[in-house]
Amino acid sequence: MAHPRHLSEPRLLQLLLIGIALAYLGLMIFLPLGAVLVQALQDGSGAWVAAVTEPDALAAVRLTLLVASIAVPLNLVFGVAASWAISKYEFRGKTLLVTLIELPFSVSPVVSGLVFVLLFGAQGWFGEWLASRDIEIIFAVPGLVLATVFVTFPFVARQLIPLMTMQGREEEEAALSLGASGWQTFWRVTLPNIRFGVLYGVLLCNARAMGEFGAVSVVSGHIRGETNTMPLQVEVLYNEYNFVAAFAVASLLAGLALVTLLLKSFLEWRHGDELAARH
Repeated sequence: MAHPRHLSEPRLLQLLLIGIALAYLGLMIFLPLGAVLVQALQDGSGAWVAAVTEPDALAAVRLTLLVASIAVPLNLVFGVAASWAISKYEFRGKTLLVTLIELPFSVSPVVSGLVFVLLFGAQGWFGEWLASRDIEIIFAVPGLVLATVFVTFPFVARQLIPLMTMQGREEEEAALSLGASGWQTFWRVTLPNIRFGVLYGVLLCNARAMGEFGAVSVVSGHIRGETNTMPLQVEVLYNEYNFVAAFAVASLLAGLALVTLLLKSFLEWRHGDELAARH
């Protein structure tokens, strides 16, 4: 059914709003991405390949993937557990828990990194105890993982809490009343209903984990080949005026961002089709 004429926007206004949106996207997204690619390939594809296959760059790629492969599953488990508790049960401190989940969005990543240094650094609260047991957290992989987990743990929970709250508890209660166990109810009822939300949250969490700079910069120590992730490697190369290599590594991160965007669009399309089929 056509919209009433008085409710539809004038065609000129529609075109103006679309033009403003496209211009803003071009200025803030497409132009910087284009500049990164142009700078990365300035000396040809051979220089790009040499930059991204250089030992320190490969070490940064491996470390980034390692940190993300640890942080994302941990946040997935936390996100599902927290979302289930918040959406399915009533308990004291529920509002506080929701607020704490949002905490990383209101705290600077640099500040969160400094907190971990205060706790686990050589002069930190637990520094002496850790040193006596030859346990390294700051300026080592565990510190990078802790910092990454902190800045990324809201992503899965934020996607699932409203979704699971909207779905309610009726299907789980029906499954339990028919004799299903808690695990059977989760795997056969709850998880299928939230799978797109889980995938979407994991996707965003992984993108942030691989691109995080502030928190990991504080706890990494910038040890080349050992504690530099891809964003830190870009900073090191840029500060050394090795611009082609810096933009080459940055282009890998840009490529990951584009893949994330495509997967996000695909999940939204599939989820939309599934909702349409149900109705």
